[in-house]
Amino acid sequence: MAAVREALPEGRYGRSQDERADRKLKIIGSVLGVAFLAVIGWFGYAYVAGTDVSAELIKSRIVSDSRAEAHLEVRKDRDADGHCTLRALSEDGGEVGRADFRFDERSERIDEVVTLRTTSRATAVELKGCASGG
Repeated sequence: MAAVREALPEGRYGRSQDERADRKLKIIGSVLGVAFLAVIGWFGYAYVAGTDVSAELIKSRIVSDSRAEAHLEVRKDRDADGHCTLRALSEDGGEVGRADFRFDERSERIDEVVTLRTTSRATAVELKGCASGG
């Protein structure tokens, strides 16, 4: 009895269609992966490079029904001027106070306690963000 051969001899007639398709998919996937990483890197760089002034809210304290205090640690370039926006929140999450605080001292790190006036009793203080310039 003779054995029946179902497939062509391997390597005799070049690459199969499946191998060519696999190679194309690998190339396309690699190109898309590199492009995705480049876009993520570009956004990350733009975010970090655009921030000349940054701050951290160390702690906050509700002083009275019309005042709250916040301890901020601001980091910036020595010659940069900037401001940070704080807001006070009520128990239900509504905004009861908002203020911008300027930091134009010629220092790279500023540690300061600021007072925020409120329209009613606040329960929390939130740092919205910081920006350079006026």
